[in-house]
Amino acid sequence: MRNLYVTLSFVMVSGILSAQNQYTKTADKLFNRYEYVDAAKEYLKLAEGSKADNYVYKQLAESYYNVFNTKDAVKWYAKVVEQKQDAETYYKYAQMLKAEGNFKEADKQMQQFAQLAPNDQRAKTFLSNPNYLPELQGQSKLYDIAKSDVSSDKTDFGAVLTNDNNVYFASARNTSKRNSNFNEEPYLDIYRATYNENGTISDAVAVDNLNTRWHDGPASISSDGNTMYYGSESFNEKEFTKDKVKNAKFGKIYLYKATKEGDNWSNSKPLPFNNKEYDVRNPSISKDGKTLYFSSNMPGGFGGEDIWKVAVNGDEYGTPENLGAKVNTEANESFPFITDDNILFFSSNGKQGFGGLDVFKIDLNKGSEAMNVGEPVNTSKDDFAFTYNAAKKVGFFSSNRDGNDDIFKADPVCNVQALVRVKDAKTGKVIEGATVMLVDEKQKTVSNQTTALNGETLTGVMCNTAYSAQVSKSGYESGIFEVKKAENEQVVVEALLNPIMPIITEKEVILQPIYFEFNKSNITAEGAAELDKLVMVMNEHPNMVIFAKSHTDSRGSDKYNMNLSDRRAKATVQYLISKGIAKERISGQGFGESEPKVACKPCTEEEYAQNRRSEFLIVKK
Repeated sequence: MRNLYVTLSFVMVSGILSAQNQYTKTADKLFNRYEYVDAAKEYLKLAEGSKADNYVYKQLAESYYNVFNTKDAVKWYAKVVEQKQDAETYYKYAQMLKAEGNFKEADKQMQQFAQLAPNDQRAKTFLSNPNYLPELQGQSKLYDIAKSDVSSDKTDFGAVLTNDNNVYFASARNTSKRNSNFNEEPYLDIYRATYNENGTISDAVAVDNLNTRWHDGPASISSDGNTMYYGSESFNEKEFTKDKVKNAKFGKIYLYKATKEGDNWSNSKPLPFNNKEYDVRNPSISKDGKTLYFSSNMPGGFGGEDIWKVAVNGDEYGTPENLGAKVNTEANESFPFITDDNILFFSSNGKQGFGGLDVFKIDLNKGSEAMNVGEPVNTSKDDFAFTYNAAKKVGFFSSNRDGNDDIFKADPVCNVQALVRVKDAKTGKVIEGATVMLVDEKQKTVSNQTTALNGETLTGVMCNTAYSAQVSKSGYESGIFEVKKAENEQVVVEALLNPIMPIITEKEVILQPIYFEFNKSNITAEGAAELDKLVMVMNEHPNMVIFAKSHTDSRGSDKYNMNLSDRRAKATVQYLISKGIAKERISGQGFGESEPKVACKPCTEEEYAQNRRSEFLIVKK
């Protein structure tokens, strides 16, 4: 049923094709009337008979796509792409493959899509991070989920919990209504149920004074519980478009506003920005009642269906505004829900996800990027219509992971931020580029990050759970640090790493290798950290005099390498002088490739790196 509320408009724009020949006339008529189940039966007869061609295969695949029959859609899209197709066909095929769990083949189809539509934001996102799936699978769990007891054997979705313990949702369970030709289920009605203290939902009844003979729902309720915004069909206003060729009337989904009088809803009125040329649906009203979010395929969007907002002042409405590229893509974004603290949840099949529709969230206060909420909310199937009641700390969402659109309950998992700050134990300076691996009590790696310029990493972890931070950095002794249990506040770990001190022999001061980048003589950050140890040694031994020898690898001519090594020696000397070492106590010379540490021909990159080095001979102690 989500396809009716997500893809119907898109199908009208890009999926309707003229009948190819007399054999497809019956199937095409059904397809163009959105009767995809019956259309698929007719196309299948042709596909399995003697009238099969690429047009039939594609129409059959599209029919299955539009009712989210992923298995059969994959089967016939595979036949379709045996011939060159438009970009969107490859994208749809990839979505169906992901829904079936075949991510490897889905990536191949996304590559085809990206080649044909390189400027499409979906293509750019994919090419920038084609191996995104392990990252999504490695995210910390945000919610514990369970199927709600309000679900039936019919389509149920869009549950929203009000502050007065009512749950409103859309359902096709009213078997006394006529069936929709779209999926052969009864038309949707709005239902109201009771949310009990133990978290169960009971006593679901239809909101009969709002329900019509057409599709109704889902709904959004104002914070005071007295105003409802909901979807219904434009046929209620006798508004539709006619197609004489197809002998059909095409309605749209409109938004309506109703007010509560006692226990009943009444005074239902269509919103002024409804239009018979496009759909306006899936409303969500802000806490202050001044902004209404909704989805629409109205002109001015990115393609498919987008998330929009409009200012509300009583019964007056502003001009709808598109939420922009941080939310919307060229595919479909729908089912917005705005929380009390301005976090927007929405569903998308255009952003990187597990397959089908995934639930995302974005903090509209910060303007940050949209985040996939991860497993177990999201699966390879359609996951959508996420809502959240902050006062009761409970959410609901819908999914067809079990074959039917069902309502699930989502209880937030307590998470806190673990900040690991890595410093040099001797100097107290922060250490950039240290590896910080967070490990839980079962030794499972939760995150693996590298410290930024400020020497810090920040990771979301579960409340009241112990972790350890395994920290390492070249030139330092590795350390394991306790990440204490926390609940409502950030936990901070000061990870102090002890530098590996130089070894002083009779002949030289042995540091950790000071490697130079290929063909360069500048002192790197890692090299500077190691040279600082030599400064400390020379300060502790004020009479010590050092001769620095600099070496290159064997790439390049002898003359060039001699000059390069001499520049490196001078750079080393100048660094030590800049740190307060008297110039009489430090000198240096380049030796080119004449004294390799590793004799090799040819050499590996590691062997080349070992030969690019500096040595520090003791002239005087």
